[in-house]
Amino acid sequence: MNATLGLEDEAGFTMVSPLKRTWSRRGQTPIHRTSIDHHEHLNLLGVLLVSPKGKKIRLSIKSSWHSLKGEDVIAFLKQILRLVQGHIVLVWDRHPIHKRKAVQEFIQSQKRLIVFEFPVAAPELNPAEFVWTQAVEYVAGTAPHDQYELQANVFAAISRTRISQKRLFSCLSGSKLDWLN
Repeated sequence: MNATLGLEDEAGFTMVSPLKRTWSRRGQTPIHRTSIDHHEHLNLLGVLLVSPKGKKIRLSIKSSWHSLKGEDVIAFLKQILRLVQGHIVLVWDRHPIHKRKAVQEFIQSQKRLIVFEFPVAAPELNPAEFVWTQAVEYVAGTAPHDQYELQANVFAAISRTRISQKRLFSCLSGSKLDWLN
């Protein structure tokens, strides 16, 4: 089958960014100010799209400020179907959002879409996880002041990964899927 391989995952970013090591003068503890409003979450759906011959990879993202729902997954699947001509073999985790009745009905109605699942509790097998690893590394220590700054930081991180084939291929090589390397 001459199909595009899609490797999907979800991620969430909050106003409290991970803190990396930092420098300061001896005896002066560095202070990173952040928002106290910690309930703001930027949720992302992302898919690595590997060309049928494995020569090119694209990254497609859909973001949301609310908790992800089945409708968000369907909208994301429609986005992927618009981007890719031909068949798509999509592999994703066993997140409950993927099991929603509406999502399953949508998948059944799409002849070009074939879906498989990664094993339970095996994020190391999903190359899309490494997109989030790169994004978290980029935004670590940024301490956004509001949701717009958080979104700008996360989108900058995603753009950095998206434009680099080297970074995208490193997501594949970082996974424990031998058949992709």
